[in-house]
Amino acid sequence: MKVEIATGSLGEVKADAVVVGIPADDKKLPPGLAALDRQAGGRIAAVLAAEKFQGKPGAVTHLHVDNGIAASRVVVVGLGNRKELAAEMVRRAAAVGLRRARDLGARAVALEVFGDRLTARLRAHAAVEGAVLGTYVFDRYRRDKSEKTVETLRVVAPDRKQAREVTDGARRGEIFAQGTWLARDLINAPANDVHPTHVAEVARQIAKEGKLKIKVLERDECEKLGMGAFLGVARGSEQPPKFIHLTYAPSGRPTKRVAIVGKGITFDSGGLDLKSAEGMSRMKNDMSGAAAVLGIMKALPQLGARVEVHGLIAATENMPSGSAIRPGDVLRAMNGTTIEIGNTDAEGRLTIADALCYAAKFVEPQEMIDMATLTGACVVALGALCSGLFANDQRLADRLLAAARAAGERVWQMPLIDEYKEQFKSDVADLNNTGGRNGGAITAGLFIKEFAGTIPWAHFDIAGPAFIDKDTPLGPKGATGVGVRTLLTYLTDGK
Repeated sequence: MKVEIATGSLGEVKADAVVVGIPADDKKLPPGLAALDRQAGGRIAAVLAAEKFQGKPGAVTHLHVDNGIAASRVVVVGLGNRKELAAEMVRRAAAVGLRRARDLGARAVALEVFGDRLTARLRAHAAVEGAVLGTYVFDRYRRDKSEKTVETLRVVAPDRKQAREVTDGARRGEIFAQGTWLARDLINAPANDVHPTHVAEVARQIAKEGKLKIKVLERDECEKLGMGAFLGVARGSEQPPKFIHLTYAPSGRPTKRVAIVGKGITFDSGGLDLKSAEGMSRMKNDMSGAAAVLGIMKALPQLGARVEVHGLIAATENMPSGSAIRPGDVLRAMNGTTIEIGNTDAEGRLTIADALCYAAKFVEPQEMIDMATLTGACVVALGALCSGLFANDQRLADRLLAAARAAGERVWQMPLIDEYKEQFKSDVADLNNTGGRNGGAITAGLFIKEFAGTIPWAHFDIAGPAFIDKDTPLGPKGATGVGVRTLLTYLTDGK
């Protein structure tokens, strides 16, 4: 979708359809819609009155207009109460409006920058982000692809004074959405195509396009570094593991150095502790954290972030075979910690452990943040629409929670209860990789915390919202790309 900025009257912008919003608590049409209605000879107000359209969130209607305005179709979306209008409602309204315009066959759509409570920059960001995310389709493997596609989105600035703000916000929203699209595409694709080698190839392409530094470590190089936990997980697969290190450095002096780690299990069978058929059916999504890291690293150069960011992915499959790790085996992580395998299906934390050790030794970051589809326990606790946040530094947690609220992604902070460490004690090693059923998301977080050391660290358990079974306001069922927009908001705060 090509995004353009237009100024002037909504009715004069050339498009197949125009999308406008209406608050639920306004007795009159808002100024932009009122002007459009006058140009259309009062037809819009007549249709809204006949349908008793109330402007509730998610509500949408449309009408065809023969003359008076440039667009032949008008799509009206509900914005909810004006006083409660926030960026997330703008995103959702734009998404539902663009979907309706697309389904009506519109290829060029003019989009109003909804509302007036937020700055023009924020409204344009949210509107474009919602429009692009809301029209996402994954049809790469389908023969019967839909011909209904919005090719051009023209964002209409309220006036020339706000055109620069709208341009900046629209560009930022487009970049955020494109990074999320990349993550969704990688997660939705099958594991026979998206394997560790492919993930490394995508990382190289991102590095080339964004002029990032990249290092891809092969198995023998990981062995020399002592990444026994990561390589232990990789032992059962015929696919070669890849440890990927992408580096984004700003043009000036960086404000800080951050390492972001994404769990990169491109398919998780459970290993010898094999999952059930139902539990394994969508385990191509176990690299959602890695996909988010790639989406973030793709976006950072375009956003001109002032933070130095290192994206780390320990990519491998977790498969059963004669060479796979067994329950009772002992692995040695990069920092020398020995880990008894209590369950081969608790593999993600092993790969993240070595990635954090690598970051501490070779990156020396001021903050470390990991994202992982780590535990079913977090899904039980928070459901399918909310990520769990664990952190050893409350100031970092507070900043990330604020970024998630701004991005419209649901995150809830979970506790790290030190007494629960007893649950992953081992009789033969320093740690066991499982902590039992009770408090499973917390014990998993505590396990990873052991490898963060004293560096401020945060862990997002995205097992619930990474891949969902029904459509949401901002996209179809399947991969969501969760985490991309929260971390981009955090890493570009103040930019």
